[in-house]
Amino acid sequence: MTAVLFPEQLERITGYSFRDKSLLLRALTRLAYSKEQGLSEDSHLDALATLGDAVIELIILTRLVKGGEHDKGAVSLKKMDLVNMSVLRDAARSIHLEQYVRWGKGEARMHVWTSGRVLAECMEAFAGALYLDGGIDAAEEVLERLSLLPE
Repeated sequence: MTAVLFPEQLERITGYSFRDKSLLLRALTRLAYSKEQGLSEDSHLDALATLGDAVIELIILTRLVKGGEHDKGAVSLKKMDLVNMSVLRDAARSIHLEQYVRWGKGEARMHVWTSGRVLAECMEAFAGALYLDGGIDAAEEVLERLSLLPE
């Protein structure tokens, strides 16, 4: 499967329009695709996924502490329940993220998006791109729309 849908459709679904469209495209580009196409080293989602993981954790931890959680153990446990591969994968599936991602040929043949970790990583990259494009508030708003955040 190669990306069959246009990134603009993803913007409509998530309710966020990127000012820097290259960030969105980067968040949707797997390393394998990037290498196959001879793209630059900074054209794939890997770094954005690492950033997005931190952004999601920061937003959730902030909400937990502001919501009255004060015990370190309780905060850690709730965070693990709220931010995990299954939750991220389900959020990605809810917006059909796999249809927007530019997969490498082998990834497409093997349908790697059916692996929980791969699709969760794509969701993290999307969160990282949101943060870089619109800041923490933009990332939080979209993640809330996707039901990734606690009330």
